[in-house]
This record gives sequence, C-alpha cells and structure tokens, in this order.
Amino acid sequence: MEQCLHHPNWVMGPKVTIDSSTLANKGLEIMEAHWLFDMSYDQIEPVIHPQSIVHSLVEFKDGAVLAQLGLPDMRLPIQYALSYPNRWDNAFGHLDLTQLKELTFSKPDTKIFKALGLAQFAGRQGGILPCVFNAANEVAVESFLQGKIKYLGIAELIGDVMEQSEQIATPTLEDIETVDKETRIKAKEILAKQL
Repeated sequence: MEQCLHHPNWVMGPKVTIDSSTLANKGLEIMEAHWLFDMSYDQIEPVIHPQSIVHSLVEFKDGAVLAQLGLPDMRLPIQYALSYPNRWDNAFGHLDLTQLKELTFSKPDTKIFKALGLAQFAGRQGGILPCVFNAANEVAVESFLQGKIKYLGIAELIGDVMEQSEQIATPTLEDIETVDKETRIKAKEILAKQL
C-alpha cells in the first residue's frame, strides 16, 4: 500500500493517489472532457505521461497540436480555467524547460489498468453507469486503504458491481442520488461475501 501512496510528482490525498495509480482518475477525466467540451469518446485519447508536465493536448483538424504545460501542480490548470480568457499572476512557481530531461507519452493498456477500461465502458454506455462506476470505485479504494482488499481487487470489485447494476438510460437527479447510495451498499455486500 505504501508504494501505491507514494506518487513521484504529486502530493495528493490517499483517494486521488490510488485513483492515479489505477488510472480510474483518467477514466473520470475522459467523462469530464466528453461533457465539458462536447466531444465524442472516440475523440478523447488518454495517455500516460510520467513527468506530469503536459496537462492537456488538443489536436485540431489540420493536425496542429496545442499543449498546456506547467509544473506538476494542478493549481495552474485550475487557475487558467477560472481566469480564462484573462491571465492572473502565478504565485506557485514557473516551469523551466531547460531543466526538463524528457517528456514521454505512452498508451495505457486497459488489460493492465482495468479501472480505466471500466470507466471508458461506463462513459460510452452513459445513463446511470458513470454514477455506478464512481460509487463502486470510491468503496473499492476505501476498502483497499483499510486493508480489506488487495490492489488488484479495486478494479475487480468495480467490475462486479457494474455487472450487477441495471442501466437507467436517462436518469433523473433523484435516480442518481438513489443509485449512488444503492451502489455503495451493493459494493459493501459483494465485498462482505469475499472476505
């Protein structure tokens, strides 16, 4: 568990750090990008970037790619989102490109990072499944942090819960609240049977 909680570039809470290691966070970010930018899931490609310097890349129809780079610190991307189209002063450091040795990118393997594949499936299916994914992930990560399941059990529990969930194509806010609670109960019940 200690290895999972030691991120080389970020200082985050335990939940976000584990989500980063399973790539569940990437799955949630894909869902966010889908809704925030009205992009199809086929237009959103996650990449693994160990240096955590490139925060986003956008490819235009002519093939040009624009990137937002910064220190491995989410304060700058958040500040940019809040201040756009203006620019505010930065009080938390600047990126020195001359100090960078390399920037590398790779495709994530969803056979290894199963939580990412489950998140992508939930996003593509839409309806209530993204809610189910999120609630199951939260219970699974909490269970891992409490030592109740092994690391690989996180994605396994999420998948088991998703398989046992019924789809609601166009959920209401009340549906989302209810399913969120029911999913957490279901995840704990599945977990109790495994222990």
